Amino acid sequence: MKRRTALLFTISGKHTEVPESVKSYAEEKTEKLPKFYDVINQIEVIVDGKDGSKEAGNIAVEIIARGERSKIFVVKEIGNDVYACIDLAAHKLEQQLKKTKTKERDVKKHRAR
Repeated sequence: MKRRTALLFTISGKHTEVPESVKSYAEEKTEKLPKFYDVINQIEVIVDGKDGSKEAGNIAVEIIARGERSKIFVVKEIGNDVYACIDLAAHKLEQQLKKTKTKERDVKKHRAR
């Protein structure tokens, strides 16, 4: 029997206001992350507008996933489109979670021998 806790989702903006459409999009993209690594219980999305930046990418999206036993996963993506940054960051985090889960599963297999 798996124990499932509620997922705490927060989104904030630095140097910018985060529209409701971006909030719902980010929540939609990140709500499936615990299925890849079930100890995730908190996801924080930070959108940084970088006012006055002359760089090519003027939007940064950082996703921080926190889990039980002090596990923290952080991904940052920089670009011009906030939706594309959310997509890419969520994909990177998904890959990190899959890799970590696979490593833990392999360690448990080797210990059982």
